[in-house]
Amino acid sequence: MVAADSQFQLVTFHLGEELYGVNIMDVKEIVRISNVRAIPNAPYYVEGFINLRGEIIPIIDLHKRFRIQNSFKPEDVAMDGGFIILSIEGTKIGIIIDKVERVIPVRGDEVKEPPQMISGIGNEYVEGVVKAETGGYLIMLNTRKLFNANELQKISEAQ
Repeated sequence: MVAADSQFQLVTFHLGEELYGVNIMDVKEIVRISNVRAIPNAPYYVEGFINLRGEIIPIIDLHKRFRIQNSFKPEDVAMDGGFIILSIEGTKIGIIIDKVERVIPVRGDEVKEPPQMISGIGNEYVEGVVKAETGGYLIMLNTRKLFNANELQKISEAQ
């Protein structure tokens, strides 16, 4: 859990109907939708890879990983969607997002314990929830727990 006296920033984005956030320190960059090439025999949630300025980045579909329905129309995703490139344990991984929102400051005392189950996502992936300006809640993902060591190894090998 986050220390109550800490301050940090979250990059927020939509995935299905929900608003999510990841710590900005884990984000390398945000890129628009580009051509994703399939990887044979990759895990079901690996959409493929992109070539980003000569670097091969595996692309993960969190819709599949979390079993979330995509609520945006294809034309909306093409306009607002993209990838957030994360650095996890020294491996760069892109996650597909439906719509990027913005960067928000968060105090540690604003982060609450997650309920046992949020929108089909196991709480092992959730670091906490933060009250959003809209009155709902923002789900704070723990990028270190999105993939275990074996999955990171398979993703690296698939590259």
